[in-house]
Amino acid sequence: MKDHCVDVVRDGDRPALRFADRFNVAVPFVDRHVAEGRGEKAAIRTLDGQEISYAALAESVGRCGNLLKTMGVAPDARVLMIVKDCPEFFYLFWGAIKAGAIPVPLNTLLRAKDYQYMIEDSQAAALVYSPEFSAEVEPALAAAGHTPSHVLLTDDLLDRLGGVDAALEPYPRSADDDCFWLYSSGSTGFPKGAIHRQRDMVVTSEFYGVDTLGVGEDDVCFSAAKLFFAYGLGNAMTFPLWVGGTAVLAAPRPTPDMTFEVIETFKPTLYFGVPTLYAAQLAALDQASPDLSSIRWCVSAGEALPADIFRRWKERTGTVILDGIGSTEALHIFISNTPDDQRPGTSGRMVPCYDARIVGEDGQPVPRGEAGTLLILGGSTARAYWNKPEKTAETMLADGWLSTGDTYRQDEDGYYVYEGRADDMLKVGGIWTSPVEIEARLIEHPKVLEAAVVGRADDEDLIKPEAWIVLTDAAQGGDTTALQAELHDHVKQGLAPYKYPRWWHFVDELPKTATGKIQRFKLRADD
Repeated sequence: MKDHCVDVVRDGDRPALRFADRFNVAVPFVDRHVAEGRGEKAAIRTLDGQEISYAALAESVGRCGNLLKTMGVAPDARVLMIVKDCPEFFYLFWGAIKAGAIPVPLNTLLRAKDYQYMIEDSQAAALVYSPEFSAEVEPALAAAGHTPSHVLLTDDLLDRLGGVDAALEPYPRSADDDCFWLYSSGSTGFPKGAIHRQRDMVVTSEFYGVDTLGVGEDDVCFSAAKLFFAYGLGNAMTFPLWVGGTAVLAAPRPTPDMTFEVIETFKPTLYFGVPTLYAAQLAALDQASPDLSSIRWCVSAGEALPADIFRRWKERTGTVILDGIGSTEALHIFISNTPDDQRPGTSGRMVPCYDARIVGEDGQPVPRGEAGTLLILGGSTARAYWNKPEKTAETMLADGWLSTGDTYRQDEDGYYVYEGRADDMLKVGGIWTSPVEIEARLIEHPKVLEAAVVGRADDEDLIKPEAWIVLTDAAQGGDTTALQAELHDHVKQGLAPYKYPRWWHFVDELPKTATGKIQRFKLRADD
């Protein structure tokens, strides 16, 4: 094989990838499209009217990589990115990789103390940020015990690219070399830098993007989930770039109105959201009638998609939502419903090239139908957490297995059913109970938009379910005594009697990570 090439091997039962000895992943994702005749095709379109061709993308990536080199950013040095969804994200991410540096996209919704921690933890050589985030980034830089050698606004980055050569020889790498980091979303309270390799984006793009979704050159991908975390990085960048498709980028917060505007304007064929956004879009469809006919498939991840949202979305739009589970550590979805195989209320079946085990507290596989911790094995898993050897040992297990921290069971037909995070499971009356099951039942009630369930000790120090509810109509608040009784009966009619919540809170919103995951630890802390 030529340098930087990858072959998909489909002999036998399981597909595999074979990489060239010399492999810098920026080449197959960016450079090859010009050589293959796609130079004039749109790689990126944006809500604010920009259109970037594959040829222009390749030139800007080369210039950005050369700029980092002239600034003195050495191979393996970290480049922190606090950048909105825009073409500059692509230039910086791929430019750093092509030059041998390590890009580290950060959540753009964080606060100064979070950025301070990540600046210090990463020991970054450079930091690039969009002007919109200066109010949090600049105090973080001032307070940090480590100062990056180079700090640039994205506007300054663009200004400086104009005078830089676009020709850049890819830094020599192998498929197993470090490539980029992603910090975990903090759904359990503490972010960790997951180190991903050059091969990882190829694995997710080929086996989930191509094999599972059927992404092709004619597809237009729009992800409401942002580029800075693993789910959005695949949806809005690596999947379309892998096949020569087109990515649609929208920087604003993903409200129903914004997403409907993008879909009507750009006619995406693949739309990627999260359960909370689909719920909000369903509520908005009572007053709006957007044209969603361009969408071939919708995708959901970040949190389990309740079966009721699946059914209502299909009834209202005629479109199917393919739910799956992925993680920052695995980079993207490794269990999924597919265009040919969907079961509402489950995460689906294994994506090609991944294996799974469900194990008990003793680490041994549990019988089918019994819940346990989900372990997965696949070619996209992070090799380690940066500077966290104990956490690495707990999560990245022997022989390449990854402990997801999720509790799952496999039903009689082989579908994987999410039961919650391992540390979210409740033991009620001596029986393990999934908060996700109770939440799904609550969401089936027409007055409930969102629900979260946590465990709380009663007066006898026994754990019982506690519910936090966001109503479809905030005006239904006030005296909720009758509503509590109504929801109480609704849960008891659909689930085992002991699973009904003993305490009820009606709130305007639930605490979530940027990926849409409910931060139940914050609700427990509020008790």
